[in-house]
Amino acid sequence: MNLKAFYRNGAKLLFFAATVMLMQSCGFIKEKFGKGGKEEAGVANGEIVATARKGYRQTTPAGMVAIPSGSFMMGQADEDLAATMVNMNKRVTISAFYMDDTEITNNEYRQFVDALLMDSISVLGEEEIMTKYYPDTTVWKKDFAYTNGDPMVEYYYMHPSFDTYPVVGVSWKAAQYFSEWRTNIYNDYRDQEGMFRSQSFRLPTEAEWEWAARGGRQGAKYPWGNPYTMNGKGCFLANFKPQRGNYDADGYPYTGPANAYNPNEYGLYNMAGNVSEWTLDAFADNATTILWDMNPMNDDLNEPRKVIKGGSWKDVAYYLQAGTRSYEFETQQRAFIGFRCIMDNIDGRRGATGKRR
Repeated sequence: MNLKAFYRNGAKLLFFAATVMLMQSCGFIKEKFGKGGKEEAGVANGEIVATARKGYRQTTPAGMVAIPSGSFMMGQADEDLAATMVNMNKRVTISAFYMDDTEITNNEYRQFVDALLMDSISVLGEEEIMTKYYPDTTVWKKDFAYTNGDPMVEYYYMHPSFDTYPVVGVSWKAAQYFSEWRTNIYNDYRDQEGMFRSQSFRLPTEAEWEWAARGGRQGAKYPWGNPYTMNGKGCFLANFKPQRGNYDADGYPYTGPANAYNPNEYGLYNMAGNVSEWTLDAFADNATTILWDMNPMNDDLNEPRKVIKGGSWKDVAYYLQAGTRSYEFETQQRAFIGFRCIMDNIDGRRGATGKRR
């Protein structure tokens, strides 16, 4: 036998054995593989016999990416230029989840509206569907004084040119209803196939959104990490309002495609700029002090202001920062606010780096 090959193979075996011993000492082997054997559930011989049910494995939903669990310093990562004092730093821990890799697009949202118009008119009525859930296309005109938004009013939502652009003119309540509808059609399919029902689609909490936006970069100011809005070649890294109003300088005068620019380290596009995004949280000036540090969420239903994050095509760079907070009223529809969904990752709810034994 070749002596070098002998030593090389021996080193591999030693490395494998050391890895197994380390995993076993931390409790991973038992937790991951269990005892195996035949699946049983019930009472036998006067004792409870109920091993884990077989056949379930959570899969990544279409269009989503897996966001790992972790802990990070939430809040402002740079100077609070507006002196808002509403986002002081606080360490929080976030459980794993799945997140849409892009904002919900016009074409995706149309599937929802078309389904309501086809199946739910008798329940909701056409007027309610058109006023509450159909995007308000007039926002392109009424959100900004003395502007020619007419072409966007006429074409943005329905024209094929904008199919992959983020939907806007959608209220927080409409985004919530979209998430419920998406959950229902997903679970209807799973029921028909005899599969376990899935967790619900929903809006991300503010903390989940901020954790995902930073892409695992601790203390990052922007999703791409560095403190600048341009790369070394002088290209802008997001769609916003650069150079004191030169909207076209970043490549798009209004919104851009939902997958424009490069994704962050988690594979998420446009977590800064393009459109601001609704989160699940009610807005509170003192959120840092009142919320818990494990999966924090402000679910105050009596507060109509909801947190929006990420900044948009019409905002200056300050609002693109992952830690910057802003809000809008839950019934408002704006030309610069969209959303994306998440789903809890139940299978992935284990510590990412912690040791156990």
